[in-house]
Amino acid sequence: MTPPFTGSYSADDVEFLLTPIDMEDTPVEVKEALIQSGQRHYSEMLTRETLPSEDYLQLFHDALALNGRRMAEHLLLLAKRIDQLRKDRIALVSLARAGTPVGVLLKHVLKRHFDREAAHYSISILRDKGIDQYALRHILQRHAKESLVFVDGWTGKGVIARQLAASLDDFAVSCGIRIPADLFVLTDLSGAAAVAASFEDYLIPSCVLNSSVSGLISRSIWRQNAADSASFHGCVYYKAFEPHDLSHYFIDTMLRHVEDVYRESGIRESQTLLDKETLRAASLDFLQTVAQQYRLSHYNYIKPGIGEATRVLLRRGAGRLLLRNADSEATRHLLWLAESKSIPVEVSKDLPYLAAALIKEVK
Repeated sequence: MTPPFTGSYSADDVEFLLTPIDMEDTPVEVKEALIQSGQRHYSEMLTRETLPSEDYLQLFHDALALNGRRMAEHLLLLAKRIDQLRKDRIALVSLARAGTPVGVLLKHVLKRHFDREAAHYSISILRDKGIDQYALRHILQRHAKESLVFVDGWTGKGVIARQLAASLDDFAVSCGIRIPADLFVLTDLSGAAAVAASFEDYLIPSCVLNSSVSGLISRSIWRQNAADSASFHGCVYYKAFEPHDLSHYFIDTMLRHVEDVYRESGIRESQTLLDKETLRAASLDFLQTVAQQYRLSHYNYIKPGIGEATRVLLRRGAGRLLLRNADSEATRHLLWLAESKSIPVEVSKDLPYLAAALIKEVK
């Protein structure tokens, strides 16, 4: 039997339902031109990662020092919600890649502080392409549909939450199995998640890095030739990065923060109370305003929140970085990335999020 693929994590942490493949490098400029012209979908190409510089790596450690305890509080709160809502078995299904470290942490927190065993799988979901249905069927051969808990790091515009709902509707039609599209996140900026520990735009430390904090896997890859076969979506495993991997370091550090928070203050409810309709309305208003102000032809080019802005500056063709406060500790890594890539930065105290990034339209 082939051993499960766990990336650089241990088998006790996660099983990636992804197929490691070789992938040619597509430079960012070429990738953006192909995406925006409609010739290729973003998930069919990959710009290969490079290891972060020492200066940028320090910004990750700074983020961990700044918000490790805050993230720990939210992990405890999210684990409590899962414990309350799943009375029998628990199967965490994290959405690769940002959801994976959160899923690993939740698995350990559930065991340590709630005495609940949880399986953990990480699977692919891609905008416009949907969730990996083969991976979903693989999970349902082992777990009841009622046990599934979909996990991600955050919501930005809510695109992936809506994609999850649409994908599970399609799955119900094709497979006759209805799975609730309940997404659990640390923070929900757009009112799109079913369960969230927070609604604030804050710096989740794992968002600062790419594969080196996510089991050394790339984002997931759509393979047209394998779409209808018994094969998972693809990914690249960055084996050469193993000496520099911080995935276990991040998990161990965060679990120490969780232990400290639990011992000192227990599990505290979030003080930020916003209804989802208010969040959705604020999200839509922001998208409409920014699209009009910067003459953007599609909301896909607008990425609200620190997490989404970081993704753009790390791996897309960014045209502009918007900040609420240029001196915020939470966005220092974004300023560093913008300056290193000569990306214009604008500061607006009226910004509803701490940061947002705009993808540069290829004319």
